[in-house]
Amino acid sequence: MDSTPKDVTRLLERWSTGDREALDELTPLVYQELRKIARRQMLKERAEHTLESTALVHEAYLRLVGQKGSKWQNRAHFFAVASEMARRILVDHAKARNAKKRGGPKVSLDDSPEPFVQQDADVIAINDALDELAKLDPRQAKIVELRYFAGLTIEETAEVIGVSTPTVKRDWLVARAFLQRALGASPEPET
Repeated sequence: MDSTPKDVTRLLERWSTGDREALDELTPLVYQELRKIARRQMLKERAEHTLESTALVHEAYLRLVGQKGSKWQNRAHFFAVASEMARRILVDHAKARNAKKRGGPKVSLDDSPEPFVQQDADVIAINDALDELAKLDPRQAKIVELRYFAGLTIEETAEVIGVSTPTVKRDWLVARAFLQRALGASPEPET
């Protein structure tokens, strides 16, 4: 993440209190990071996917900016919400496509340095499985969301959630196993 955490946090705090100038200063700092999130996400989509990364980042940005009364805790909180927005947008897009055409968009789960399945899986099925995981362990679900939808590293995920790197690694392994079962994938051998 390129922008300075203290600068972004300060601007988010000012923006939360209604300072429109803070939003003007904040936009270029966060927009590039949002573009990276969108690019990472769109690399996982099928080549013929109709939603482009620019459209994804614009939609996520508009939804973030449009939130009334948001109290941003810090830069990590903002980007955690941004990754959730990207997830929602892609799921909404998949549902709309499924309504028009049977089969729907597919996403590859081999996005991260540690993919948890080797096959393509439906973005809606991933979303449903992630919702089930969130009922059992919200932190594990957030880790998957940040790693998969935002493309964050283990270290960045630990920073966003506010836990240690070893905790993220443990939760990531358990969450991957849960999602493998939920999606009907064969577990990968640990190396």
